[in-house]
Amino acid sequence: MENGKLSVKEKIGYGMGDAGCNMIGGAIMLFLNYFYTDVFGLAPALVGILLLSVRVIDAVTDPIMGAIADRTTTRWGRFRPWLLWICVPYVLFSVLMFTTPDWSYHSKVVYAFVTYFLMSLTYTAINIPYCSLGGVITADPHERVACQSYRFFMVGIATLILSSTLLPMADWFGGADKAKGYQMSMGVMAIIALFMFLFCFSTVKERIKPAVPSKHALKADLKDIWKNDQWVRILLLTFCNVCPGFIRMAATMYYVTWVMEKSASFASMFISLGVVGMMIGSALAKPLTDRYCKLKVFFWTNIALTLFSCGFYFLDPHATTIILIAYFALNILHQLPSPLHWSLMADVDDYGEWKTGKRITGISFSGNLFFLKCGLAVAGAMVGFLLSWYGYDASAQQQSVSATQGIVLLFTVIPGVGYLITAGVVRLLKVDREMMVQIQADLAKRRTSYQELHISREN
Repeated sequence: MENGKLSVKEKIGYGMGDAGCNMIGGAIMLFLNYFYTDVFGLAPALVGILLLSVRVIDAVTDPIMGAIADRTTTRWGRFRPWLLWICVPYVLFSVLMFTTPDWSYHSKVVYAFVTYFLMSLTYTAINIPYCSLGGVITADPHERVACQSYRFFMVGIATLILSSTLLPMADWFGGADKAKGYQMSMGVMAIIALFMFLFCFSTVKERIKPAVPSKHALKADLKDIWKNDQWVRILLLTFCNVCPGFIRMAATMYYVTWVMEKSASFASMFISLGVVGMMIGSALAKPLTDRYCKLKVFFWTNIALTLFSCGFYFLDPHATTIILIAYFALNILHQLPSPLHWSLMADVDDYGEWKTGKRITGISFSGNLFFLKCGLAVAGAMVGFLLSWYGYDASAQQQSVSATQGIVLLFTVIPGVGYLITAGVVRLLKVDREMMVQIQADLAKRRTSYQELHISREN
């Protein structure tokens, strides 16, 4: 690597880490609500409570994990070894989460809460170090966008594998026994994810170290991180940015099944088409930000998403060709800001070091991951609560007009409002292209000065 440039192999390797997470995370976004209500047998409102309740625990575990990662010292670095240590428990608990025991309803409720909690805990332990890794493999802002573009392209491949094969595999493994089908197919996804994590661990290197290494206590780090005003704002952006997409993803199976009145095989094709669109959106991020400031691209893309998502409401769900084209285009727009979002997190981490003199990468990214999981939980809970409010009945042969209307709103207008809110939050950030050039120059001088001082003291 020269002048911050990363090899294609390392960019792919970095992307493999999130691809591994998304072999599981994608299943949660796309299928977990539907699995819990229509296969596992939980009431929709209870699913909402389940998804929200674990986030209370995350408020404690996420910053602790960030602090632990910041203080980890190994020959592999601070963040990279966690991919090796946690990958097996993470994929194991993910399979158990999609397992339906033949127990009483109340026992199954307890089982669902326990397995979802264990999956979430191991997700924290592997994903906070992974996300932090993106901020320490290069200091070049353009390479960070490129790295995130590769990441989300690899995520797209993983999600495409998941969306195109999970439902067919569930039918093949289980037949009429949907519970067995989901368990076995998730087992296959877990094995694939495991190898993705190991590939990421073996190819990515940590290069960026704090200008001045931090040896402060966790309490001091938690106090100092709030001095980074851009970090506080990007937490809000993280929450707002993930909610609209998660709501629509969680509502997709319901929309295809009950509104479009299509089969599981069509649902698999429909979701896969959207994933291809998302891969194209990820690839467009780098060329657009080479020409324009990433904050401007982020803002105007969300304005376009607002109009596009709300306009989807007026389409005839039985006009299949039009729906497919619109859904494909919507997903291109939806995924375009994702690489920008994660590269902004690294920029904000640089801003914090530039402003306060401390680089607290683990805690910085743990805060973002916590708000991301809150967005996921709120989105999933909103789907569950609103389905219950509109009278959704998983055992019905046909849904009521009210339930169908609720599904349509969850798939179109409600995400559209979320995109508009996200566009407003983007305007609060000030880490634009010009500011980041100045920050990178100042930090480079500090690192050089610290190294020279350290060498002179040793001599």
